[in-house]
Amino acid sequence: MPTPIGETPMRLILRALAAAVLLLPLIVGTALVTAGPASAATLTRVTNFGTNPTNLDMYAYVPDNVAPQPALLVLVHYCGGSAGAIFNGNGRDFATAADRYGYAVVVPEATREGRCFDVSTRAGLTRNGGSDSTGIMAMVSWMRQRYNVDPARIVVAGFSSGAMMTNVLAAQYPDVFAAGAAYSGVPAGCFATDNGSLWNSQCSGGRVVKSAQEWGDLARAMYPGYTGRYPRMQLWHGTTDTTLAYPNFGEEIKQWTNLNGLSQTPAFTDHPQSSWTRTRYGDTSTRATVEGISISGTGHTLPQGGMLAYAISFLGLDAGSGGAKTGALRAVNAGKCLDVPGQTTTLGTRLQIWDCWGGPNQQWTSTAAGELTVYSGSTTRCLDAEGGGAAAGTAVIIWSCHGGANQRWRLNADGSVTGTQSGLCLEVANAGTANGSPARLWTCNGQSNQRWVLG
Repeated sequence: MPTPIGETPMRLILRALAAAVLLLPLIVGTALVTAGPASAATLTRVTNFGTNPTNLDMYAYVPDNVAPQPALLVLVHYCGGSAGAIFNGNGRDFATAADRYGYAVVVPEATREGRCFDVSTRAGLTRNGGSDSTGIMAMVSWMRQRYNVDPARIVVAGFSSGAMMTNVLAAQYPDVFAAGAAYSGVPAGCFATDNGSLWNSQCSGGRVVKSAQEWGDLARAMYPGYTGRYPRMQLWHGTTDTTLAYPNFGEEIKQWTNLNGLSQTPAFTDHPQSSWTRTRYGDTSTRATVEGISISGTGHTLPQGGMLAYAISFLGLDAGSGGAKTGALRAVNAGKCLDVPGQTTTLGTRLQIWDCWGGPNQQWTSTAAGELTVYSGSTTRCLDAEGGGAAAGTAVIIWSCHGGANQRWRLNADGSVTGTQSGLCLEVANAGTANGSPARLWTCNGQSNQRWVLG
């Protein structure tokens, strides 16, 4: 087909990408809309928010019932989209949930021709490199300064171009983001170009194939020298996607399992709906370390109705940061529970992992004071660092609750449990998986024996 007068091949590609995404359900248009969900709060433009090298626009939504220490969702639109279109259209479930759970939302808006985000240039693929990701992080900082955002509950989600940016942000700023959800994206770095173009047809066509290690190294190069944990990641893709071809889904899984030190063999597979295949890696819970959902017979039209609810749960947006929560504290590596041996209440008893059975010696409560308690009434005991110790290798025990720093714990979004006093992580010693393996404190390293699920 000849190129229409005034249209370059690049502009045609961007037009096609935008048109494909605009088929998404519930899109209400690309005009900026100030009316948010049914409340007095509105999606509001913010100016002068900080470093903004590519002239992005910033929009924020803070619900009337915002939590005292809210989570923060960065919601990134598709090519041809806008803040109003994604917030009030196919991303509206995120907005409704913000009213319900009290989290804040920031929506970056691309203003360049085609309204795609830069996930291609050297600047765009470098931490603090001076492109779109730099401006988005300035928005995050602005929100954190004004709304007492919980630093352990900053997450990102996006569709198409926004999904690609979700992968890039999580790779460049793993110390900021706890988790991400990417609908119809590509691995971080896959869209790289060296000619100034924002389009990479080899990647879009699913023809860029690398080993898991190579993909991991590509992401790690975006933040050289970083050795901490990487975000949890949820990945969605339609099997008949021809805009950002389906093979990219498998390449994304390679990248995020490698970054999180996981096997590419799923720990869990199921079918939440007949056309969906869901695989989980490193953990089998709702907040698995890596989760992939492929949708059979579906093209570049994600998300569809009901899908965002799964992302809201995966990202932890449906959980408050305060108050008490009770349940078993399950070790991800072993699938077993933190256990007081023999159901004893004896002070100083060292803790272990054991098959989960729901007994009172396996029911832990995370209190608003930051304690982890077991039992109740006069026999309530607190998780305690033995002898008030703050060194790697210190055993964890039960003791009378006294409010000391060695009895205060932080349950982090990545599944780690850190001691307020020591900054060390609760772990299963030597990555043990057998009944009776001891629990202890150790230097945080992001491995699965340092990840726990409460409830």
